[in-house]
Amino acid sequence: MRPVKSALLAALALAPGLLCACVAVSQTVTPPQAEEMVRPTPVTTKPWLMATASVTDLEVSARFFREIGGYETLWQGALSGEEIAAFGLPETASGEALVLAAPGAAHGWVRLVRFDNAGRKVPTRPGARAWDTGCFWSLMVRAKDMEAVYDDAIAMGWWTHTPITDLNFGDSVLKVVVFQGPDGLQVQAYERLSPPLPEAFGPFGRISQPFNIMQMTRDREKVRVLMEDVLGFGRFWFGAPYVDAQPTDMPLGIPRNLTTSVPYKAAIFEPQPGEFGRMEYIEIVGLEGHDFAERCRAPNLGWLSVTYPVADAAAAEALIRARGWEIASARREVARGPFGSAQVFSIRAPDGAWIEFQGPVAP
Repeated sequence: MRPVKSALLAALALAPGLLCACVAVSQTVTPPQAEEMVRPTPVTTKPWLMATASVTDLEVSARFFREIGGYETLWQGALSGEEIAAFGLPETASGEALVLAAPGAAHGWVRLVRFDNAGRKVPTRPGARAWDTGCFWSLMVRAKDMEAVYDDAIAMGWWTHTPITDLNFGDSVLKVVVFQGPDGLQVQAYERLSPPLPEAFGPFGRISQPFNIMQMTRDREKVRVLMEDVLGFGRFWFGAPYVDAQPTDMPLGIPRNLTTSVPYKAAIFEPQPGEFGRMEYIEIVGLEGHDFAERCRAPNLGWLSVTYPVADAAAAEALIRARGWEIASARREVARGPFGSAQVFSIRAPDGAWIEFQGPVAP
């Protein structure tokens, strides 16, 4: 790779996310300036608890996480009637959920849900091109021995948008690939060969627990309003538009001849500084695809939501309303394994993806 601006190199050493870790920059990049911003009181300071995906077969989709990642089953069982209602599905619908976790992970869980008698199911992102907007693009995990992970994933029927991409940024030596599995589920694997990851990330096997989730957005500024002004999240990365200096392989599958002329805007937000619980947004300028924002709902197939824990669901809901953001699914008490009873409400990001908040039931 060609040299990049020093501001980006500093951020890359922290491995922020795919676009910030795979695109050489030909222009000045604005580094995060969170300390200069007035940050509203955050709705939560905790990493997201789990990501939920709608799938057709729980066991088939679970294989990647179990056999490659060594994930363990935390809970499996029927969806409660309250959960069915929270998804906006008819009373005749039912379903089953399977909650998986990387060994020892207290958050960053994967919840797979199969809906039954819930009507027609279509992919949330058919074709899954990076320049199509709406819904969640991929779940991000760190990996070890990427070639072996790649071979095993392909052998179990998963696919990729590109070959494994080798990247070098200063002292950071990286490998990146986006896997696509059953029902279009995408998992973005990100291996850093050197320097070592921060100790705060903790040990993991072949793939880690998810630490980030990515959306493709039509308008990064609208996303910024939600993440910073409404949710009070911090800014991990917010770069100026950038392109490659010369044609290059790009893990999102952008054609090589367009990587020098199509700019990208990347933004990563987090509830508090740390290694987990991030949300990443990419706006691709100059490529017009489909917009799938209205498909991001059950029982459609794909990543549906992320769930952040809150100490007081009623207070969190009131705060979001007071800051002018619409509540998409009002707070209700649900029976939810493995948590027991919980209070849950949801909002929608500007490009349709669901962000859920879960708190304890008031005594």
